[in-house]
Amino acid sequence: MQARRLPAARGTFWLFEGFRLFRRNPSLITALTLAYLLVVQILVILLPGIGPIVLPLVLPVLTLIVANGCRLVDEQQVPSKALLLRGITGNGRALLRLGGLQLIGALLLVLLNLVLNDGNDPLANLDSTMTTPNMGEAGTPATPEAEAQMLGALFQLLLLAAPMIVAFWFAPFLVGWDRVSPFKSLFFSWIASWRNLAAMGMFSLAALVLAGVLPGFILIAVSQVAGLALNVAFVALRMVLIFLVAPVLTASIYVSYRDIFHPGVDESV
Repeated sequence: MQARRLPAARGTFWLFEGFRLFRRNPSLITALTLAYLLVVQILVILLPGIGPIVLPLVLPVLTLIVANGCRLVDEQQVPSKALLLRGITGNGRALLRLGGLQLIGALLLVLLNLVLNDGNDPLANLDSTMTTPNMGEAGTPATPEAEAQMLGALFQLLLLAAPMIVAFWFAPFLVGWDRVSPFKSLFFSWIASWRNLAAMGMFSLAALVLAGVLPGFILIAVSQVAGLALNVAFVALRMVLIFLVAPVLTASIYVSYRDIFHPGVDESV
């Protein structure tokens, strides 16, 4: 596999191209993204015992199904069951092995995080210490010390998870569409991410601003102007994140793979 080396500005192109794909068929990309999120929620919340174990195993398949939808839109093809399962049918064993590698990586990440925190999970009380307002409730704000502690724990976990994230970023596409073996897919994904570190960083920064920083500023501004409208603004922003931002980011990840491994006609930044 040959991975192109792209400039940093290409990271923002992935985001804009993802939005362009979303606009061409918002119902399909949104439906697939919501189905993906729903399965994740069911496994993690409704099946707390086995869900976190099963989830990494099925993530490559779920990722490919959503990406197949984006690919159908990109190639202007009519959706069908066969095309939505492209790269999955007849390739389940390889994808399951990739899921097994992801499960091993997740377990190692949890163990490493516990070792660095003396056997304690700093995120165990995240829901109770950093509450968010609900409809009809004012919410209990977290103390600055608790917020700083949680942000530090999240930042540490993100740093620990970064190598695994880049290793699995392109892996499902490489295994499913290019028939690369699971171990080799992690290697190629890592190399491609390293060769495009600037573009990946720019994309991550733009996604962080779009999905985190900008909504946070909006909520702060609304709370300063009209505190009673904070609950409404929170619900509205949550809907925007779910029905717009999440599908666009999903499409953008597909674009990043296509742009690096299988560039199309559009080469404009």
